[in-house]
Amino acid sequence: MATPSGAVAEIAPGIIQIDTLLGGWERMTAGYLVDGPAPVLVETGSQSSVPVLLAALDRLGVSAGDLAGVAVTHIHLDHAGGVGDVARAFPHATVYVHERGARHLADPTRLVASAARVYGDHLDSLYGRLDPTPAERLHVLADGEEIRVGPDRVLWAVDSPGHAKHHVALHDSATGVLFAGDAVGVKLPDAGVLRPAAPPPDFDLGQALHSLHRFAERRPTGLALAHYGLLGDPLDLLVEAGETLRSWADEAERAWRAGEDIAAALETRFSGALAAVPREHREKLEVLNSFHSNAAGLRRWLEQREGVASEASSHGPIDAASGEHR
Repeated sequence: MATPSGAVAEIAPGIIQIDTLLGGWERMTAGYLVDGPAPVLVETGSQSSVPVLLAALDRLGVSAGDLAGVAVTHIHLDHAGGVGDVARAFPHATVYVHERGARHLADPTRLVASAARVYGDHLDSLYGRLDPTPAERLHVLADGEEIRVGPDRVLWAVDSPGHAKHHVALHDSATGVLFAGDAVGVKLPDAGVLRPAAPPPDFDLGQALHSLHRFAERRPTGLALAHYGLLGDPLDLLVEAGETLRSWADEAERAWRAGEDIAAALETRFSGALAAVPREHREKLEVLNSFHSNAAGLRRWLEQREGVASEASSHGPIDAASGEHR
């Protein structure tokens, strides 16, 4: 059977967007090839997307010895699940990752085991696993560090916690495009609505808002989201992202203090924005960025802020796809 072909497009000079077709869905997860004498791939997507990614890189003429670097914004499986496979395919590529994520790429045993308990058979059908990357291939990115792509092009690392403690954005010096991972949220073209990405166990509202402020200070020319694509009007979008985060957090806190189901409250309050979106596209968004996942992350953040013990949060296994305790 032929490997599915994800669409590729140059979205800015020297930046190629690759649709990695998570779960076979188009325009749901993107990787980005930053071109130059030492080309760098930003995001691998899930392990299940590796055949699509490798086929796209082959069509772009990137051979095994060409790729100099692979950078992931964070280690959730829909962003970094393919790292081990891609590192094998490109043996000269350095793998760049946040300090808090490096050990999990070197030894993903705990993350994979936790994800298997949560997803069962669905883990392999949707995300796949996470193969280890040799520790000597890993490079821990410090805030402000440069990944050199060419004599006139670097990617600046921007430590950006909030969505996850191990989140780092990358700002391209040549075009001004900022690869924002999940720090700005999720905006699928087929849904057209910006939603926050607030999964447990690491979501922190204050840190997330601070990361958005740091992005705005850098005056990016565009924001490249993993979910999905390059978005213009970046300063307006960052303002919208902050307002959206606050609105969801306020509703979650209201429901939490009232003893209501947070996921149901969020759905009641915010699902109307999707009323005109076809059902299949609403379902795609919910698979990727569910009310349940956001509710769980917001609940954990509230409990930690208020010092409330939570047995599920403290002892549940970690969902390696979203970082979620179940």
